[in-house]
Amino acid sequence: MGEQVKIFFCEDDENLGMLLREYLQAKGYDTNLFADGDTGYKGFIKDTYDLCILDVMMPKKDGITLAREIRAVNQSIPIIFLTAKTLKEDVLEGFKVGADDYLTKPFSMEELLFRIEAILRRVKGKKAKDVSFYVLGKYVFDLQKQTLTFDDEVTKLTTKECELLSLLCAHMNEVLERNYTLKAIWVDDNYFNARSMDVYITKLRKLLKKDSDIEIINIHGKGYKLVAPADAE
Repeated sequence: MGEQVKIFFCEDDENLGMLLREYLQAKGYDTNLFADGDTGYKGFIKDTYDLCILDVMMPKKDGITLAREIRAVNQSIPIIFLTAKTLKEDVLEGFKVGADDYLTKPFSMEELLFRIEAILRRVKGKKAKDVSFYVLGKYVFDLQKQTLTFDDEVTKLTTKECELLSLLCAHMNEVLERNYTLKAIWVDDNYFNARSMDVYITKLRKLLKKDSDIEIINIHGKGYKLVAPADAE
């Protein structure tokens, strides 16, 4: 009944592109296909999308560069990378740009569909949360706007940063288990996703460093703990 989800899809392999687009259309997703990063970016800014699927290796402009440009326009849109090689650097680079997930070719269409549905469920779930903001010491974290405010300085968070911080906030001053977090946000607790989570924890630490009463500590072998003053004045 809800509005149709619109997918931005950039893939230079024409056969795979057409095949996946037809499959996603058949599953009820309005999918626009672009053959390279240049035309893709032009198409992206002309329309409104709910999710991006980007091939990493593309002529004219690669998927990582395109993702950076998309992120400059839209901080929170979920991005899934398709990568032809299992190069760790590729994947980590993708996560640094703010990717939500990645699939290594060859992959099954069902697997892609599963990842898309998992991400959209998370995004929907996040919007439906009762808590609309948390006070963290001198910071205010607004879940709806995906912002972190310190005095008058407002920082826009990516979807992943927002999801991770809201999980940490929901378990404030308690241990947040690593595997639970990986499954809740990344779906799969594999090596790449675990490394990605470390990257995001480091990002959040940097964002919260202006208040010395707040820290995210590693609990060895267990997970993380967001330590914050119990009573925000």
